Amino acid sequence: MRFLPGLILVACATSVFAQPEDPPEVMRAKAGIERLRSLVDAGVVPRMQLVHAEAAIADAEDAALLRRTVYGTDLTDDQAGEMLAAAARRVDRRKQALDDTRKLVDDGVASLLSLAPLLEELDFARKEQDLAESRARYTRELAQMARAEELVESTLDHDPQQARELADRYDGDGVFTMGAFARVELDFVKQFGKPLPVSAMGETAVHRALGFDHRGRVDVAIHPDLPEGRWLLEYLVERHIPYFAFRQAVPGKATGAHIHIGPMSTHYKLGG
Repeated sequence: MRFLPGLILVACATSVFAQPEDPPEVMRAKAGIERLRSLVDAGVVPRMQLVHAEAAIADAEDAALLRRTVYGTDLTDDQAGEMLAAAARRVDRRKQALDDTRKLVDDGVASLLSLAPLLEELDFARKEQDLAESRARYTRELAQMARAEELVESTLDHDPQQARELADRYDGDGVFTMGAFARVELDFVKQFGKPLPVSAMGETAVHRALGFDHRGRVDVAIHPDLPEGRWLLEYLVERHIPYFAFRQAVPGKATGAHIHIGPMSTHYKLGG
């Protein structure tokens, strides 16, 4: 069985199961699923046809989720987990479809040529899974960085010493602008011949999920003790640009090492 939108061939009728965010192919498939169920119950259509239709809908829903996440611009840690699960399901379905067809080929029911498109679909699904895993790693690293900043922000007032142990702080003149950051990027490229590895430019979905106001700040995925990190810190001091240099998120735990450029982020204030 192949899982392509064109194979979701069920009758079109209105359905309470269609969601506003569903893509057209999912909506069309869901619109006829109840009609198909009634035909199966009446014995007019074999039950396997319903099973195939339901599997095709599930696959189309996973494809839609991956379009929103793998190729989207903003992602939370929780959404990264959903993305990985959807990518894994699509790989598993294509493996199963390939195995089923191989059995048909072995039994002489299907041609060997019928395996080619299934192999292509499996290869594409695996590449998509690789992209999802890469995106998830990036999101989790960003979450580690955000939690490191959250911890420092929460300890600044009541335990300044602990805050100093978590991150090196330089207040500079307290001012940081995107114009100044553009100069930082250009000078970094001149110095090292590669782009500055920016992990978060202003606010992200991860910061919003933590209730953290990261607007007007930039996180750079460089360990402060590496040559690039030491150069960047010296550069920022020379220009009086504030920063926080994180070597680890929580002592003894996942690193979350990075350099936060700009004043420390703060939690959003509730109420009004």
